[in-house]
Amino acid sequence: MSNTIKCKNCGTVIDVGEQLAHDIKESVVLEERKKAQEEVDIVRRKFNTDMGKLLDEIKTLREKDQMRDLEMKKKLLESEETIKNDLKIKLEDEHRLKDLENYKKMQDVLKANEELKRKLEQGSQQTQGEVLELTIEKKLRQDYPQDEIKEVKKGVKGADVIQIVIDKKGQKCGSLLWESKNAKWSETWITKLKEDQRQAKADLAILVSVDLPEDIKEKGIGYKNGIWICGATNFNQLAMSLRFNLVNIYYEKQNAVGVDEKMKVLYEYLTGNEFKHRVEGIVEAFGTMQDDIEREKRWFSAKWARQEKEIRKVIDHTHGMYGDLQGVTGRALPEIKSLELSENTD
Repeated sequence: MSNTIKCKNCGTVIDVGEQLAHDIKESVVLEERKKAQEEVDIVRRKFNTDMGKLLDEIKTLREKDQMRDLEMKKKLLESEETIKNDLKIKLEDEHRLKDLENYKKMQDVLKANEELKRKLEQGSQQTQGEVLELTIEKKLRQDYPQDEIKEVKKGVKGADVIQIVIDKKGQKCGSLLWESKNAKWSETWITKLKEDQRQAKADLAILVSVDLPEDIKEKGIGYKNGIWICGATNFNQLAMSLRFNLVNIYYEKQNAVGVDEKMKVLYEYLTGNEFKHRVEGIVEAFGTMQDDIEREKRWFSAKWARQEKEIRKVIDHTHGMYGDLQGVTGRALPEIKSLELSENTD
């Protein structure tokens, strides 16, 4: 049997066994190549897969590193911010404490200044009050030397001065209680003086104040809630008036019949408006008389000065005329001793 065949187209004789072997060989080669390619593809896919996983892991690690870096940076920033805040709070606390300390020192200084100012003002008012008290005491001793003027010592409860009124016969006619104030007016002074009056058993109480209540300021003297009130410039007028009335009342009491009834009448009189108006009238009259005397003194002083000046002019002219005549007549002019003496004296 022949293993050859002839190609119908080209007439070429082909060995079938050799061709078959070649085809099989080629088929095997192709199969091997295919398997090899599949293995290569498998390896490539695995490589790609593994590489992808590796890249993913690398990416993940990088992201983790980035996250870690960010976290570290965040923690560092937070830590830095915390440190800054702590430092700021500490500095603010220290500054606040310093401010509080300075504020306290300033308040202490202001308080000390206020206390010093208060003490100085108090001392000044106290000194001025003592001056007023001494003025009242001195004036009372000067105007009424027969009276007993008793100063209430400092630290002893009571008013400033007690005046025991004594007449010319040496009889004690009553007592006046004096209190002086050199401060802003206060109604509490009246209550205190009334209590002092009861303690001292004084017939009348007088409050002498630099500052007066509004209803008394105009007249300068007034009667309020059982207490006489006057300014520092006219207490002597009130003293004279009250003393005069106190002496007269004493005489009336001595001559009275029915003592209890008379005492009641006297008490009503002393605390009534009639006595108040009489005292005010006497004080006003006394003030008017003082003003008139002062005006008359000034008028007479001016008049005497004018007259003295005119008299001096007459004397000077007479001296001049006498001198002129002596110069003309010489010894022929009769001697006028009064002019000669005046001339020699001049």
